[in-house]
Order: sequence, then C-alpha cells, then structure tokens
Amino acid sequence: APSEVLAAEAASCLNRAMAALRDIWEEIGIPEEQRLERTDVVKQHIKSLLDMMVAEEQSLKERLLKSIAMCRKELDSLCSELQLGPFETEEESTILQMEKNLRMRVEELQRQKQDRKQELKALQEQDRDLCDVLCTALFSIDSSAVPSLEDLDCYRRHVASLNTLKVSRETEGVAGGPTRGPLVPDTAPHPQEQRREEFVSNKRQIILLMEELDHTPDTSFERDVVCENEEEFCLSKDNIVALQNLLQQLEARRALNEAVCAELRSRIVALWERLQIPQEERQTSAVH
Repeated sequence: APSEVLAAEAASCLNRAMAALRDIWEEIGIPEEQRLERTDVVKQHIKSLLDMMVAEEQSLKERLLKSIAMCRKELDSLCSELQLGPFETEEESTILQMEKNLRMRVEELQRQKQDRKQELKALQEQDRDLCDVLCTALFSIDSSAVPSLEDLDCYRRHVASLNTLKVSRETEGVAGGPTRGPLVPDTAPHPQEQRREEFVSNKRQIILLMEELDHTPDTSFERDVVCENEEEFCLSKDNIVALQNLLQQLEARRALNEAVCAELRSRIVALWERLQIPQEERQTSAVH
C-alpha cells in the first residue's frame, strides 16, 4: 500500500540521518560515550515528535467517535419528530465516512424540520385570516409538534377549500345585487345627467378592468360600451342596469383571479423555502 511505502521511506530517512551523524561525530573525534549521549538525545527528540503526532491523531479519532454518538442521538430525535424510520448506516464504512454521512443526514433532517414548521406557520396565518372572514373554526393541529407530510397536505387542502368558499361568497354577494348604490325603481324618473355621469364613470372602470383581465369585448353590448362614442350610447334604464351588471361581473372575475394568484404565490414561496432556491433565482421569477 502507498502508506506502507511512505513508512518504509521514513524509516530509511531516519537510518541515513543517524549514519550521517555517526560519520560526522567520528570525523570530529567525539568519544564513544558522548556519541551514545548524543544518539540518546536524537532518539528522545524523535520519540517526542512521534508521540505528539500519535496523540493528535488519537484525539482526532476520539472527536470523530464523539461526533458519531451525538449525531446518532440527534438523528433518533429528528426521525421521531418527523415520523421517519431510523437511519441505517453502512456496516463496512470507515469512522470518517460514517461521521460524514451521519452529519449530512442530521443537517438534511434539520432543514426538513425547519421547512415543515415554516409552512405550518404560513398555513396557520392564512387559516386565521380566512376564519375571521368566514366565521369558521380554525383547523385542528398541534402547533408545538413538527407536522407530518400528510398533516401539511391535509392543511393545504383545507386552506384551499376556505379560499374557494371565500371567493364563492364574494362572487355571490356581487351577483346578488348592485353594490354601487340601489337602482332607481321603474316608476321613478332617472335624470338624464345622472345617467350620463354614471355611464362615463362605469365605462372608465370597465375599460380598465378589461385591460387588466386581458378581456376582449365579445358581445354587441360590450362593444357598444367600449367602442361607441359616449354621446351615441343609449342611456335607457335597461342599458344602465346592464352596464352595472357588466361592471360587477368583471370585478368578480378580478377578485377570483386575485384569490387564485394569492394561493399560487403562497405555494410557490413555500416550495422555494423547502427547495432552498437562491434569492437570485427567486428574483428572476418574481417579476412574472
């Protein structure tokens, strides 16, 4: 083995050095008694150096074994918290490889634990906001424990259903009647100037909403509202009511889109956190 070759070379270097020292001492004329003393000094110096190196390597081994024991203990705790099976190590792996594998597994499970707790916190915040609006009970989950993957999936679906219910109620509220003031009864006259102001105001909002929703007028009435000259639009009561209904429908569509977008953005952020996507990559996607 290469290590055995190097060890043999080290012994050879030591023998050459001792032979050279003996030659020098002989040339100088140092008596045999003093040569023995000097040789003993060299031996003690080399022994001290080697003992120190052995002690350092033994200390490294002990630190690795201590780290393995600590990692095993932490792994048992994390696997229990995350409801995972025990981590199996390779029987034939070296101390160094075993310590590395255990340490990396601990770091991975710590990230999983943090990701789950962060997602739980985000879901609970959404749940509280939705329950305040819908007057429903909070989702039952133990906040002090690390949630399982099944718990989180169930919680996500629960929050999504609340979002759908919220949007549905908002849409029903808009469709159930005008929110921009009561309509004037058929028997009551509707002043022409008031209708003109209402038409101009509603038309402006309708155009903005159509642009925001990327909606192209697809009925004759919508084309009349958007394309016709304001002075040529018939300000009948039926047309004013239809105008209000169109505005309410567009507002409801925008509210629904905003709710869907908010839910998708929340899921994207949660996935970014779980996958540890760098901020630079997030910013590239965030502009969309």
